[in-house]
Amino acid sequence: MTAPDLPALHPEYLERVDLARLEPHPRVDHPPRILLLYGSLRPRSFSRLLVLEAERILKALGAETRIFDPTGLPVADSVPATHPKVQELRALSLWSEGQVWCSPERHGNITAVFKNQIDWLPLSEGSIRPTQGRTLAVMQVSGGSQSFNSVNALRVLGRWMRMFSIPNQSSVPMAYTQFGDDDRMKPSPLYDRMVDVMEELMKFTWLLRDRADYLVDRYSERRQDHRPPEAR
Repeated sequence: MTAPDLPALHPEYLERVDLARLEPHPRVDHPPRILLLYGSLRPRSFSRLLVLEAERILKALGAETRIFDPTGLPVADSVPATHPKVQELRALSLWSEGQVWCSPERHGNITAVFKNQIDWLPLSEGSIRPTQGRTLAVMQVSGGSQSFNSVNALRVLGRWMRMFSIPNQSSVPMAYTQFGDDDRMKPSPLYDRMVDVMEELMKFTWLLRDRADYLVDRYSERRQDHRPPEAR
């Protein structure tokens, strides 16, 4: 490939779009693997209850799911990464093909409990990226009126972690009014919206998981690794 008008470009690392790789064959057909994270340690955590409702929908849609319990996860960098809870979280992230993040809103942002989980997930670990190319759905709960501060913050985190955030999202205001004594979410438009988000997550996960490695393959990284396209 020649690029006479692009003196800063290293054309040996540039790759034209390969349409065949955008239509992978054969496709994997195992159930989509979805990891769900929540952001509160309270005994009755509404972010956990919302995640449990989301998990029920995902299972009904055919997903295989895991929920990470942040109880006992040390503050990031306070212990070695060999800590069992850190290893559990990282293994689940690698296992996943999509993730659901749900945080309460506290002081206009996500909680420390939630952020601590993301802080333990490195952008890269050797040649492995624990979150890159996974799909992501974001949700939040709040004790007051409708807000989108936490879901917006989660989207920033998802982009930083090189994930594919789906367009839809769920924000549940006055969460204490949305769950019954049985800890199940009451029927409402807020419940319906959560279902919308899980449907969308499943569709995007089915669509992207076979293509993720190709979609996130970057010119800058190929150049850094001295890895021209034909060497893959």
